[in-house]
Amino acid sequence: MHWAAAYIGLPWSVHGSGPDSFNCWEFVRMVQARHFGRLLPEIGNPEDMLVMGRTFRDHPERQRWARVDPPMEGDCVLLRRSRHPIHVGIWLDVDGGGVLHCAEGAGVVFQRSDALALNGWAVEGFYRFSP
Repeated sequence: MHWAAAYIGLPWSVHGSGPDSFNCWEFVRMVQARHFGRLLPEIGNPEDMLVMGRTFRDHPERQRWARVDPPMEGDCVLLRRSRHPIHVGIWLDVDGGGVLHCAEGAGVVFQRSDALALNGWAVEGFYRFSP
């Protein structure tokens, strides 16, 4: 069984008040730290999607992430529903590849690209951390 199975179904929370509920960024931060040894910064004000989108785009930490294709296990996946990315998940090499993410209304889910598209998400890009 893949390590990510333990997270499926954990609830979403706008404030990411873990350890039992998360917003998308806090979930990615926790997984990156626990499974890949990467410490990512906090992002404030997750309830404002405009602020979240700008933060994903402009945060100085993003300079440490290189855009890659194809993705590898553990790479971050930026997702968008409009012009700018507003959501993030983690690429997993499971079932042909897909994204583990924590979505409002669903909690932590694993979705392949076809399921992401059915839920209105488009992949903005795959990013790998470079220390």
